[in-house]
Amino acid sequence: MGRPLLGLSMMAEADFVSAILPLLQDNAVDVVEWSFDTFFAAEEPSWLKDLLNFYAENGRLLGHGVYYSLFDARWTERQEMWLQKLKHEVQKRNYNHITEHFGFMNTENYHQGVPLPLSLHPKTLEIGKDRLYRLQDAVPIPIGVENLAFSFSVDDVREQGVFLDKLVDDIDGFLILDLHNIYCQSCNFDVSIQEIVSLYPLEKVKEIHLSGGSWQDSVYGKKMIRRDTHDDVIPEEIFSVLPSVLSQCRNLEYVIIERLGHTIHTEEEKQRFFNDFVRVKSILNDSDGMKRKKEKWVKREMLLPEPVEDSILYEEQIRLTKLLFDHTDPTLIKNQNFHYFKTENWDPEMILTAQNIIKKWNPY
Repeated sequence: MGRPLLGLSMMAEADFVSAILPLLQDNAVDVVEWSFDTFFAAEEPSWLKDLLNFYAENGRLLGHGVYYSLFDARWTERQEMWLQKLKHEVQKRNYNHITEHFGFMNTENYHQGVPLPLSLHPKTLEIGKDRLYRLQDAVPIPIGVENLAFSFSVDDVREQGVFLDKLVDDIDGFLILDLHNIYCQSCNFDVSIQEIVSLYPLEKVKEIHLSGGSWQDSVYGKKMIRRDTHDDVIPEEIFSVLPSVLSQCRNLEYVIIERLGHTIHTEEEKQRFFNDFVRVKSILNDSDGMKRKKEKWVKREMLLPEPVEDSILYEEQIRLTKLLFDHTDPTLIKNQNFHYFKTENWDPEMILTAQNIIKKWNPY
């Protein structure tokens, strides 16, 4: 294998398409990642269908799920239906692999715009592994999990790499290392990017995500809160660590740049997005000397037991989501009696941030 392939997370908005057109015309986009489940209930425009099919036919299409929710404590018809739609999608198009996010999106009453993290516990690990088995059972291609930007505590930041390592082990899965997510954690918990990266099983990283984000005013402290909003250029701090991270991820195959489709309006924004892409490509070209071995992936045979569920975790996920949605005072949340969530260790600033995110996605 030579250098990793560079690509984009595909968006359907006209602004985004016009921004990436020069890159597509130059054949500069090696690979495309598509969040297939964002269109489960919508019709793909014909140009988008053609573009995705073109990349699929050339073995250059990656699938990225958003709504499966790996850690919902109850197995529901919603997840069954999601898997059925995924099966159809994978039969329709040739995807190289499928990935999902770490965390849970308790969607009973809230669309929730962000997966919320869980701490490593034998039961949370068991549920996550069970959901991954089901995902792997549905498709004949490798499955990966992406690290999360949002954390409630520095403990969760430090253990997420270990959690992900254990999570994907039984299915011979892999990781997406999202460097902007790690940058958010670095800023919000005052731990260096390199230190957080070193806590991950980097030999399992097959894909890297790069993006930008935004700053939110702090209520409690003097520092701003970094948010993973995918609406700006890639931060300089990420560019400075990228060569080092590339050299440590020996099995890396893909680097994907993410940007929300409705966030590139002006010519200046288009140019800066283009400049980021070219700069990443240059860094990848300079990393060309790395020897990478690509081992053939073989799907492991699995007997699916009954879905693992946990009524206590389910109740706590519902209760926590409601507390956040209702903008409950962070001190009251920290003092709640939870078995699976270590709320006493949570940063009040991050509790408020979670409340803001949920409010943004559920305004009514």
